[in-house]
Amino acid sequence: MNQGPTSQISIPEEVAHAMHVSQRGCEELLPEHEWLKKLQRAHASGTPLRIKLGLDPTAPDIHIGHTVVLNKMRQLQDLGHQVIFLIGDFTSLIGDPSGRNSTRPPLTPEQIKLNADTYYQQASMVLDPAKTEIRYNSEWSEPLGASGMIQLASRYTVARMMERDDFHKRFHSGQSISVHEFLYPLMQGYDSVALKSDLELGGTDQKFNLLMGRHLQQEYGQEPQCILTMPLLEGLDGVDKMSKSKNNYIGITEEANTMFAKVLSISDTLMWRWFTLLSFQSLEAIAALKAEVEGGRNPRDAKVMLAKEITTRFHNAALADAAEQDFVNRSKGGVPDVIPEVSLSGAPLGVAALLKSAGLAPSSSEASRLIDGGGVRIDGSVVSDKGLKLETGTYVVQVGKRKFARVNLA
Repeated sequence: MNQGPTSQISIPEEVAHAMHVSQRGCEELLPEHEWLKKLQRAHASGTPLRIKLGLDPTAPDIHIGHTVVLNKMRQLQDLGHQVIFLIGDFTSLIGDPSGRNSTRPPLTPEQIKLNADTYYQQASMVLDPAKTEIRYNSEWSEPLGASGMIQLASRYTVARMMERDDFHKRFHSGQSISVHEFLYPLMQGYDSVALKSDLELGGTDQKFNLLMGRHLQQEYGQEPQCILTMPLLEGLDGVDKMSKSKNNYIGITEEANTMFAKVLSISDTLMWRWFTLLSFQSLEAIAALKAEVEGGRNPRDAKVMLAKEITTRFHNAALADAAEQDFVNRSKGGVPDVIPEVSLSGAPLGVAALLKSAGLAPSSSEASRLIDGGGVRIDGSVVSDKGLKLETGTYVVQVGKRKFARVNLA
C-alpha cells in the first residue's frame, strides 16, 4: 500500500503509529490522506474518532472469518477511538445483495432477533465490551417511514446504482434484480449519516456500500467518512472465502480441541495469510518467524503457535495447551507437514467411498473393515460410524499411522 502521506508530511509519532495500525493487512484505506487528517485532528483535540462496523445477523454464529474486521476494530479501539458495533436488524429485512448473482431471501423478524441475540456476545470475544457502543439500525431506519425513504432514494441515481458490479452483471445476464435490493446500499449508507461516523470498516465485497455512506454524508452536509476494507479470509480449503455453506470455517464458539485441530489442518502457504489477518503478533515478529521457517525450522512449529493463539483468544491458555496435547495424543504423532491433497466431488459422500476414492483404501469393503477396527480418523477424531456421510468441505483424513490426505470434497 502507498505509504505516501506518512512519509511526506511531518506528523507526531502517535499519529504515524495509528496510520501503521490502520494499514496493517488492509486491502484499501480511502481516501488515505483524509484519514491521516482525521487522526491528526483527533490527536490534537483529544477527541476520539467514531469508527463503525455493521453486521447483519444472517446466521446465529460468527466464524473467525468475521473476526478479521473485528480484529481491526479492536486495534483501533486500543488506540482510544470510539468503536460502534452496529447490528443491522433493519437491513437484514431487505437482504444484502453484495456479491450475489440472485436475490437474497430476506429474513423474518423472528430469525433476525434470534441471530442478533448472540452476535454482540460473540463479537465481545474480540472487542472490549466496556468501550464498545452497540446500536441497531432499526433505531433510525424505521422512523424514516415512506416519505423519508422516498427522500433518501432521491439522493442517488439508478445509473450510479447500476455501476455496482453485481447489479451490472445480473442485469446484462438477464437475471432479475428486485427494486428493494436498491434500498440496501442506501440504508447502509444512511447508517453512517445517523451515526456521524468518521471511518467505516468492511470486507472487500462491501466497498460499494461503504462508499455510499460517504456520498450520503455529503448529501446531508456532514464530513464524509473514510472507508477501510479488509480482505476476505480464505477458509480451511485455502480456495473459497470462509463460509458455513462451504463447510470450510471455524466457528468462534467451537470447542477448543476442534478449533485447534482445524487450524493445524490448513496448508503451510495459507498459514502465513492467516498470521497476517488473524494474529495479534507484530508484522515484524511474523516476518522473523517466516524467515526461520524458510531457513529450515519446521513449519509445524509456526502453525502450532497460530493454533494456540487463536484457541487461547476464544477460550484460554490452559485449554489451548490441553488441545495441543489432545491433538498429539489422538493423531498418534500428529499430521505430517506435507500430505497429499485430493479433490473429490459427490457430496454428501459416505466415508467408505471417500477412503476408496482418495486412494486411502483399495476397496469400500476394506475401508469398512478399517473403520470397524478404529483405524480411520477425520480431523483427528476416530470414525466409528460406517454410515457417516461427509458434506462439502475440507478434511484431514488419516488411515492407520502413516496414511494421510487432505480431501477437498465438493
